[in-house]
Amino acid sequence: MSTTEQTRTLPTGTWAADPVHSEIGFSIDYMAGTFRGTFSKFDATVGDGRLQGSAEVASVQVKDPNLEAHLQSPEFFDAERNPQLSFASKDVQYNGNEVTIDGEITIKGETQPIVFTGTIVDPIADPFGTERFGLKLAGNLDRTRFGVTWNNPLPTGEPASPTRSSSSPSSSS
Repeated sequence: MSTTEQTRTLPTGTWAADPVHSEIGFSIDYMAGTFRGTFSKFDATVGDGRLQGSAEVASVQVKDPNLEAHLQSPEFFDAERNPQLSFASKDVQYNGNEVTIDGEITIKGETQPIVFTGTIVDPIADPFGTERFGLKLAGNLDRTRFGVTWNNPLPTGEPASPTRSSSSPSSSS
């Protein structure tokens, strides 16, 4: 049995994320569990074979509202000086419905390369007379490369969380 890699591009036309069925979030290992957050205000578009998006730092949501303000501080995302996070793709590769998207992500004013992997669902007609397609992606990054270095030490002196984080935009366009 052989595997044939398909050379395709993202769906043609201009597509925008469906905010009801889409999410942009992050997770980080923290102590004995996982800390997760999302951004309620974001936009993502696909056009000319490219994926671009941004999220408003002030819209960060976590399970502890007091922590939301801390995440907007200079110790984390620094919302006052850097009100948005952004991503722009450079290359898209497919193998069946699996997709790899190379691009650049900007956090706290620092731009670094990132690779997102995930799945894509071809465009379908929805019950409302429009077309949409699904894209689910995840990637990993070292948050310290963006100046996000705050870490609460454990009683042993070890950091409560590692430097690697996971970022996971998921959308339906």
